[in-house]
Amino acid sequence: MIKPSDLPDQIPLFPLPGALLLPRGRLPLHIFEPRYLQMVEDCLKTPQRLIGMIQPCKGRDGEERLSVIGCAGRLTGFSETEDGRYMITLSGVSRFRLGKEIEGFTPYRRAEVSWAHFERDLGMTEHDPEFDRETFLETLARYFHAQGLDTDWEALKDAEDELLINSLSMLLPLEPEDKQALLEAPSLTTRRETLITLLEFVLHGGGDERKQ
Repeated sequence: MIKPSDLPDQIPLFPLPGALLLPRGRLPLHIFEPRYLQMVEDCLKTPQRLIGMIQPCKGRDGEERLSVIGCAGRLTGFSETEDGRYMITLSGVSRFRLGKEIEGFTPYRRAEVSWAHFERDLGMTEHDPEFDRETFLETLARYFHAQGLDTDWEALKDAEDELLINSLSMLLPLEPEDKQALLEAPSLTTRRETLITLLEFVLHGGGDERKQ
């Protein structure tokens, strides 16, 4: 089992609005910007092969900043297209708290990070003992209908708690700040509660109000 002490103190950062990676989740990415092509090449040379996914956000002064919490993924899938782009897959390892950014010669951003208080991410698959799956799927079905989405409902009914909740958190078309709230949820139960709140908010027209 990986311990926080096994993880590096510094990692490359990939700020990407709306992209959510969670521990034990998988995130496919299409890499084409030169600075991130370089980041992938450098990442492949490291023993841990970690990239930190993190959300840009607006500070009180209107300046773009990085969120305080991100999630590091291990580069577990890699292929190159004929025109030099990379298709990669990150497997979520652990969340981290952003520290000081590192000035250097790389074209991409790097930072010191802390893994403290995220030991749960490195453990076994989480379960949600209070999960009312039937009620949750009913709410989800109303959300899918309202958004014009479709899915494999049989697969959802059979999925384990963590796989179901985390996959939906990563894949549903929610606002970046909502994705960040799901990332920062301290447990699977609180993530499920947050997700239900967000779905009900959209169902009651909240999503339309926020876009105005």
